[in-house]
Amino acid sequence: MRGGGAAGGPSCSGGAMSGRRVRGRRGTRAGTQTPERPRAEVSGGAPRPSRFCPQCGLAVEPAFRFCPACGGRLPAPPEEQTEPTAPAPGPAATPPSPRAAAARLGPCSPRSPRKPRPGPAAPLPADTVLTDQGGRRWRLVRLLEQGGCGLVYEAQSASGTCPQKQSYSLKLDAKDGRIYNEQNFFQRAAKAGTVEKWKKWHSVPLLGIPNCVGFGLHADSYRFLVFSDLGRSLQSVLSDGLHLLREKAAFQIAIRVLDCLEYIHENEYVHGDITAENIYLNPTDLTQVTLAGYGFAFRYCPGGKHVAWREGSRTPHEGTVEFISLDSHKGTGPSRRSDLESLGYCLLKWLCGILPWSDELAKVKAVMEQKERYRKDARCLLRLCFRQRSIPDALQSYLEQVMTLEYDEKPDYAALRQLFGKPLEKMKASAYDSVDVPVVP
Repeated sequence: MRGGGAAGGPSCSGGAMSGRRVRGRRGTRAGTQTPERPRAEVSGGAPRPSRFCPQCGLAVEPAFRFCPACGGRLPAPPEEQTEPTAPAPGPAATPPSPRAAAARLGPCSPRSPRKPRPGPAAPLPADTVLTDQGGRRWRLVRLLEQGGCGLVYEAQSASGTCPQKQSYSLKLDAKDGRIYNEQNFFQRAAKAGTVEKWKKWHSVPLLGIPNCVGFGLHADSYRFLVFSDLGRSLQSVLSDGLHLLREKAAFQIAIRVLDCLEYIHENEYVHGDITAENIYLNPTDLTQVTLAGYGFAFRYCPGGKHVAWREGSRTPHEGTVEFISLDSHKGTGPSRRSDLESLGYCLLKWLCGILPWSDELAKVKAVMEQKERYRKDARCLLRLCFRQRSIPDALQSYLEQVMTLEYDEKPDYAALRQLFGKPLEKMKASAYDSVDVPVVP
């Protein structure tokens, strides 16, 4: 049931590596001028005769408002014509052939029509007060980061129900942006009680799922989520001048992210956008590693039934182009292997500073072709990235195992964690120690 494979034999000529530095990241610390990382969110096409759930890809009846499989809200159907045009008199028209009808529908006919995503939300001034659905008020202190998936503020409680001096992270975006998908994820799969039960059942001392303490609408154009303080994104830490991670830190973060992925995968979702911009470190407590940014979360297993691999069922190339999986490039719903593939690309970037396609991010098809080329030869990809440096055995084994997973196959999370745990043991370190990264507040 594998979805896609390498189109041809891999090449390790070395020409893919130019030594140029990767362009800027998508999210930036407030006040910087770093360019935004290319993201692809191609919408649309002409109306289709049938509809599909944008969450699970299931074909649904035109009159349905909610998907019967995953329960997700469906986009509104196109408005019907109230005054249909009468056919011209004359001989009966010949029905068009299936090929002609398909040509009119365009190359993306398997996808349902989608409304264009709203543009980025305009920042709000400091001291703006927002009221969530529970009636609690939150005051914006300062803008921390902004990018393709919204604005992140430091916030404080402006009501008597929370400690006044405690800091929170408030994420703000356009009302109908991807933050709506993120809100649904937290309401459905990441309630605080569910996370705590998971930690106890699996004997995990720390689990980096954000604690969403409130959500709401503001000025009828913004949607916001409030979290316990997330800290700083790993990307912002790397951009401070660190650039690369040591193996110890990279393996610690990999294990912590694998813990989070196992949790969300067991709760029917995949993350869909694993990047350093969505991983947060707490400068005051470096044992805290949080996986945030669920705007591209996808319910891959609604009701316990894995969605089928269907190329073109979703918008292709969704997410951060540098790190998304081949499944996402091809427009099929991401699955568990997709998140693990993305984490592998992240580890390569953190340890080497560049990927073979890092200088071609505007050419999304070229990026996809390179990922497909190296899928069956992880060793070739590693040699291109590490060049003359020693390749970590743990990372090679991880990539080889992940790249051979079937679309609907359940990963062996414990075995994958063990790959990184063994070298950490030799370093006399644990994944749950303070992460070996210098972080300033």
